[in-house]
Amino acid sequence: MEARDLLDPEKLKLKVKRRRKIDKIFSLFALFASLLGLLLLFAFFISLIVKGASWLSLSFLLGTPSRFPEKAGILPALVGSFWLIILTAIFSIPLGIGAAIFLEEYSKKNFIARFIQINISNLAGVPSVVYGILGLAVFVRFLALGRSIIAGSLTMSLLVLPIIIIATQEALKMVPKTIREASFSLGASQWQTVRYAVLPVAFPSILTGIILALARAIGETAPLIAIGALSYVAYVPRSPADPFTVLPVQIYTWVSRPQKEFQDLAAAAIIVLLLLFILLNALVVFLRYQSRKRVR
Repeated sequence: MEARDLLDPEKLKLKVKRRRKIDKIFSLFALFASLLGLLLLFAFFISLIVKGASWLSLSFLLGTPSRFPEKAGILPALVGSFWLIILTAIFSIPLGIGAAIFLEEYSKKNFIARFIQINISNLAGVPSVVYGILGLAVFVRFLALGRSIIAGSLTMSLLVLPIIIIATQEALKMVPKTIREASFSLGASQWQTVRYAVLPVAFPSILTGIILALARAIGETAPLIAIGALSYVAYVPRSPADPFTVLPVQIYTWVSRPQKEFQDLAAAAIIVLLLLFILLNALVVFLRYQSRKRVR
């Protein structure tokens, strides 16, 4: 806006009105896009319920895959998903939080630190199938772990590690500097400040990043197919060295079949997967609430 327009009240009013109209148009477009997305999502949920609800039963949850739709179940895929997500969390969460604490609280802000930070940010945007190829080369073939649960969980740990590091760093940055300064003024060491002053405040935000990362891991298919996750497993995996399948791979297998019954089975498996996401999010909301109560 030019200076002479500011001196002219009429022109200033016209420009303000024009900007308000533009803002309203963009707001309407944003509202329309949001409503359209919600409507499509609601239609998708209704379609899933209509197709898959009738197949949900105890035998479906406790059964094994079969050539006959009425005998097919998801127990091996469900147990494989639990194995995968638990091992991925064990491998990735301590390493990701530790790396973020080191980069944010201990490392000097020099060229090497900036180089590492740029590469972590780039790795967070790499397509997931690339991690699958890396896992196939390193864990399956070079380390000879085979097409096992542990090879899959290590591959998924590589996938989610950059996300956890970045989310933890952002959470640590949000902690006010006055908290650190108050801790140092009382004679606390660097580690004591991080452990007892910074991490409790940042923990709720760190949890949010972790759940987003693990949700991505539990819903990924391409990396697991690349490392050789089986599409048909007739037994429940009992150790990290066993071959495995997971719910997304089982869903992909059923969807690719032309029979309508198998596609309905895929809809039922998607409902179970969505329920797992909801339970996982509910657990994180509870943990965030408890951690905020302790901080207060």
